[in-house]
Amino acid sequence: MPELEVSPPEGKASFSGIPESQFIEDVESYMKGEENAEAKIKSFDEVHQKYKFMENSLAMRRRKLKTQVPDIKSSLAMISKLREKKETEETMETQFLLSEQVYARAKVPPTDKVCLWLGANVMLEYSLGDAEVLLKKNCDQAEQNLAQIAWDLDYLRDQMTITEVTMARLYNWDVKRRKDQKPLAVTA
Repeated sequence: MPELEVSPPEGKASFSGIPESQFIEDVESYMKGEENAEAKIKSFDEVHQKYKFMENSLAMRRRKLKTQVPDIKSSLAMISKLREKKETEETMETQFLLSEQVYARAKVPPTDKVCLWLGANVMLEYSLGDAEVLLKKNCDQAEQNLAQIAWDLDYLRDQMTITEVTMARLYNWDVKRRKDQKPLAVTA
């Protein structure tokens, strides 16, 4: 399967609207007149925690989509099998899952209808053609969402790294400033 080429909408760096991290090029001028680097570090740490939360959220969405895509593809395969059996007017013998590791045997007569579980306790009957169109659309959308989430996760990791580097630079600046403020010990 070819990778989808995605890029966020014009003028945006991500699909989810992840804010861009602030990189401080010149810590000295940024902290000019400031005595408390801890407050600045704390604000960057809060941003970093938000990025972590966004990363977890995107990772959960990606895991969910990665389980949905194979399910959709197996449903598409079943529709093509039902269509094949309909054309030959054969009865299809199959096993289906009742519950965890419990299967039942069934004979499925030739049909041009299929029921799709849509979620939220909703199941609808479709013709084989309509079901195939819907499932293909859902599969394409899920694969596109996976590509967008992958893009956002990469962007998010970049922003987290920038934030971590900025926090480290602020911390190092503060350590150096404190060291320079200590009176030099007189050696006798």
